[in-house]
Amino acid sequence: MRPDSWHLTEDLDDFLARAGDFLRSRPALHNTPLTVIEELRTRERRNRELRPRRAGGYSADGTVFGLLEAAGEVRAACYRPPSQRLTLTPLLPEQADSLAAHLAAVGGPLTGVLADFHTVTAFAGAWQRRTGAESVPGWRACLHRLGTLTPPEPPPEGRGRLVGEQDRDQLIRLCGEFSASVGEVPAVDAGTWAGSRFAGRRFTFWETPDGAPVSMAAVTSMIAGMVRVDPVYTPAHLRGRGYAGALVAEVSRAAQAEGATDVVLFADPANPTSTALYRRIGYVPVADFAACAFSFSRAADRTATG
Repeated sequence: MRPDSWHLTEDLDDFLARAGDFLRSRPALHNTPLTVIEELRTRERRNRELRPRRAGGYSADGTVFGLLEAAGEVRAACYRPPSQRLTLTPLLPEQADSLAAHLAAVGGPLTGVLADFHTVTAFAGAWQRRTGAESVPGWRACLHRLGTLTPPEPPPEGRGRLVGEQDRDQLIRLCGEFSASVGEVPAVDAGTWAGSRFAGRRFTFWETPDGAPVSMAAVTSMIAGMVRVDPVYTPAHLRGRGYAGALVAEVSRAAQAEGATDVVLFADPANPTSTALYRRIGYVPVADFAACAFSFSRAADRTATG
């Protein structure tokens, strides 16, 4: 690899051998790549016995991984799954430009990009200069990290309870409602559950004294001491009663008790109620994140695909 160059690979083992320490060095800020790549690694480990390992490594479902090395150290990383939406660690403007140039040179479209707000802005501008593709703003969120946990007082009636196999149907239904409420496509259902981002997470219900689940929250697996609370969902007709706040405090406390040093979550800036709730519990803003989609005019397509 040349100094100060981007390197692309479909070999997850190779990527993690090179970039794993870098990703783990800032677990809160790198929470999305860490969790997604861990899910890919787990899936590949399960599948490895079902198909032969190809020479030079194995492809993680067609996902392409990238890393930027300078002076022998990894300075940035990215991955592009089959959806073609690129996810980036924080980049300086010149790093974003060099990545855009590299991806435009190797060919292939991008449907969008997700990263911290400044990186998305820099990369979208560089990608437009290189390919002519215009960006369309989409998802926005503020990353929060738990400081001093302050559970709500008084708590609502009820308790938190880990979700078990007997709750599967109800859990899938609630996750489907959550997916629909935030516009995720396709919305998860029984047929797509196993391959969804929810399948490997640990869910907790807040249930009333009569045993009725009224809110749900999940945490990702712990990686480098980091756990992300995601998703959090209360059906619309049950909101405003303190269930979500009590539940987020409960799963956050449990994560810390198990050794998590970075408990994080994303809050929607367009929802000041939930943002204020998380901050009262003890979550502190870290950075603004965003995603944008790229338009595909014929001229842009011709440029991007060479």
